[in-house]
Amino acid sequence: MSQDYDDGIIACDTEGLVIRGYYFPWGTKHIRYGEIKGLQRVGMGVMTGQWRIWGTGNIRYWANLDTKRPKKKVAFIVDNGKGVKPFITPDDPDAVEAIIRDRAGLGPSTGDSNPAPFI
Repeated sequence: MSQDYDDGIIACDTEGLVIRGYYFPWGTKHIRYGEIKGLQRVGMGVMTGQWRIWGTGNIRYWANLDTKRPKKKVAFIVDNGKGVKPFITPDDPDAVEAIIRDRAGLGPSTGDSNPAPFI
C-alpha cells in the first residue's frame, strides 16, 4: 500500500486517514475516506488545543498523541459521522487537507482557519 503522506503520526494512504497514538500509547485509528463527512481547519491557541498533547477536555473531540503540537498553529477536526471527532495536527497541514478533501469528495478548501474549540 503506497502512502501519499506520512509524518510518523498522521498518514494518508490509498484507503484513508491513519491517526497514530489515538488510543494512547498503542492504538491507531483508521478512517476510510468514504466515512469522512467534513474537515474543518482550525487555528490553535493556549486554551484551544495547542498545549493538549493527548486526550481532551471536551467530550466532543479527541486529540491523538502529538508531542510536537505545542509548536504547531493549525489543526483539523475530522467529522467522521460519530459523536467524538478526531482533532489532528499534521506536520504539513496543506498537504493533508488537499489529500483528504480530494479523496473524500469534500471539495476545495476555503483557506480560512476558524478558531478551535476548547480541547
